[in-house]
Amino acid sequence: MDTIASFFSFITTPVSWVIVQFHTVYGAIFGDDTGWAWGLSIVSLVILIRICLIPLFVKQIKATRAMQTLQPEMKKIQERYKNDKQRQSEEMMKLYKETGTNPLSSCLPILAQSPFFFALYHVLNSIANNDTIGVINESLLESAQKAHIVGAPLAAKFTDSSSDVAALDASLTTVRVVTAVMIVLMSASQFYTQRQLMTKNVDTTVKTPYMQQQKMLMYVFPIMFAVFGINFPVGVLVYWLTTNLWTMGQQMYVIRNNPTPGSKAQAAYLDRLYKHVTHHGKTRGRGQKAIVKAIVAKGRDRNEFERKFINGLNKAGLAAQADGTVVKGETVAVAQAEDGTPTSAAAPKRQQPKRQSKSQRQSAAQKAADEAAAQKAVGEQPAGEKTSLSKSDDQPEDAKPAAKKAGQKPGGSARSKAQSGQRKGPQRPKSPSKK
Repeated sequence: MDTIASFFSFITTPVSWVIVQFHTVYGAIFGDDTGWAWGLSIVSLVILIRICLIPLFVKQIKATRAMQTLQPEMKKIQERYKNDKQRQSEEMMKLYKETGTNPLSSCLPILAQSPFFFALYHVLNSIANNDTIGVINESLLESAQKAHIVGAPLAAKFTDSSSDVAALDASLTTVRVVTAVMIVLMSASQFYTQRQLMTKNVDTTVKTPYMQQQKMLMYVFPIMFAVFGINFPVGVLVYWLTTNLWTMGQQMYVIRNNPTPGSKAQAAYLDRLYKHVTHHGKTRGRGQKAIVKAIVAKGRDRNEFERKFINGLNKAGLAAQADGTVVKGETVAVAQAEDGTPTSAAAPKRQQPKRQSKSQRQSAAQKAADEAAAQKAVGEQPAGEKTSLSKSDDQPEDAKPAAKKAGQKPGGSARSKAQSGQRKGPQRPKSPSKK
């Protein structure tokens, strides 16, 4: 143990120094020897570490999504070179290099905080063994040993004997109850974090071995925490429970605001975004603009939820732009220009003519037949043209005496007008129609 502690000495000293600084602040509020002062110092250490690891967490999300996108291509390579493992590995590395992905990127946050975890473990273990470590001197060591979290000493373990627990001024039952509750909460938070990742933030249209691996880890990690947790001091359980709760909250935030394309979380997000955009008429913030910009850039490669979102905007008279903004559609803009009144509704749909009943169709056909018979009787003229007789009948009454005064015979005007539409000279006889 001393060898391992000396190996992590480069990190145990900074970790102990951070804990002491937080203890100075909380000790002035709650008291130096209280569990609140030491427990909140550990919680603050976790929060500080996780804030520093946020860039790695963002990189982990991008790497995980890139790996999900590559799963179909990886499956093809595995099937193509299933009998040649070396060629299969070469093609996999080539695919990673071409796409700029790294399979180990998804493990970066865990790997990065592992040294802090081991350093804190050795700091608390040294407190239990009454050994100074880092910047924790004898006075701080004595204060830490007196600190109890819900009745359990900071350095006590589930596997400690009754004599070891009595030396820390506590009862074995209290220690085991507190540590058991913390182990259950730690495992449950880990399980829920992995479960919401699998059920809400995974593209359900692609079935890959990656999903099966994640599903297996969803059950393996909580069991590992339960098995190893009985050997962790109470302070380490506080550390690990806090980091699990942080991870769960961070994961919930990412799933809600930046979901994986094609997942149930994306469907819920686009539904909320659609309601916001149709209500306010615009996108809000860089996050929403980035989502809309990515959807517009996909074009025909959009998934079902993205197509539904774009079609919904179009029906509402809105149009998504390439820069992520949303503007009013052309139909709405034309309507505003004509009547000058603002509107956010789409142009009215073209109404289909009502279907006529059978009696209405028969009456319309009879009416057309009567008109055709009347036209044939007048002179077989088309319906749109007036015959010369109709023209003469339409003349005013005072126009007929004027014609008599001009020396025209009665009916001469009508005859000449009746023949005005015919060609002068002898008419060519009509050829008989061919059947």
